[in-house]
Amino acid sequence: MLTRRKFVQTVGAGAAGALTGSWIGARGREGSLWDLAPTLDAAQAMRVIPLSSNENPLGPGKVVLDAVQRAFGPAGATPGRYSSATGELRDVLSTYLNVRPENLTLGCGSTQILRTATHVYTERTKALVGTIPTYEESAGYAAMLGRPVRAVALDRDFRMDLDKLADASRGAGMVFYCNPNNPVATYVGAQATRDFIARVHRISPETTILVDEAYFEYVTHADHATMIPVALEDPRVVVARTFSKAYGMAGLRLGYGVGHPDAIRRMSQWDSGSGTSSLNVLALHAGIAAIGQGAAFVDAERARNTAVRNFTVKWFADRGMKSTDSHTNFIFVNTGMLAKQFRDGCAAKGVRVGRDFPPFEHAWCRISLGTMDEMKRAVAVFGEVLGKAGVIAAA
Repeated sequence: MLTRRKFVQTVGAGAAGALTGSWIGARGREGSLWDLAPTLDAAQAMRVIPLSSNENPLGPGKVVLDAVQRAFGPAGATPGRYSSATGELRDVLSTYLNVRPENLTLGCGSTQILRTATHVYTERTKALVGTIPTYEESAGYAAMLGRPVRAVALDRDFRMDLDKLADASRGAGMVFYCNPNNPVATYVGAQATRDFIARVHRISPETTILVDEAYFEYVTHADHATMIPVALEDPRVVVARTFSKAYGMAGLRLGYGVGHPDAIRRMSQWDSGSGTSSLNVLALHAGIAAIGQGAAFVDAERARNTAVRNFTVKWFADRGMKSTDSHTNFIFVNTGMLAKQFRDGCAAKGVRVGRDFPPFEHAWCRISLGTMDEMKRAVAVFGEVLGKAGVIAAA
């Protein structure tokens, strides 16, 4: 079986929980799945700073936690039955996004949306096109299905090379367009993205573009706009979103896709569970509550994350280490040290950072952003591991 790790290596070379929200935020889960740190006892685990999985370190907040607790119902009866809240969440999202219910499909995290789109729009004769590196879900799933994958290198600034990506799209089934791009954290502006979509349509009219906006809420670029309006009018564009990042709900697994009714219908016909039996009742109620908080929640989280990001990037820059232009809740930084060596050194001192991302594992490391307090403690560890402690910059 082709695992995500094997795909990266191959293509790269070519109640306490409910109260704190920790199980909902699922902090460190990606790191644990990828074996990024030695086994720790309970006391040690509590002291670890998990900076390997791109979660919101604050979790979903009290409003969402209260909604989850209420969703248990009397004696836990509600989770024991199939939920009728799917339609309510779709209605709430429709209003929030200014779209119609038929423009939406729900999923168990955005992972389900990515897999469904990959299954529907790629074939053994119609490749999946994407950058290397990028979030591996679609490419890994396509490869597992025996469908070709065309990997396109990033440009010198670690952004998607739109000319090469468009050329590679010729005759392809789907282009996976992760923007901002995980793991390199860079963002392509809205106008350039719209121009890219139009160019792909000219070169390869039958190719679908899947725009993954998992980190959309964290972008601070001047030309920042969602591709949802494009997808509403264009059956060859689908936008994927998630509650796992800015909304702090990684452990509940809730995402959605937005597109033209024809695209949504086609995806839903293949994945009959999408938006119904694949979703758990707690996630549905959490999603309704999260959207109900309005823009203020996202604005506050973006501002908090931006301050932490600026602090962390400056710490590395002050010591001569370059980061990419991050528009996410993580950074991609050249430490000048093998990623594994840096990772193991940090893990030994209680800080867990990202895994290898070929072909940049020789020096570049992805570091998720924790709270400001966590990052102040983490950079002290980074300094010890790198031998560049210096004076820790003020917040």
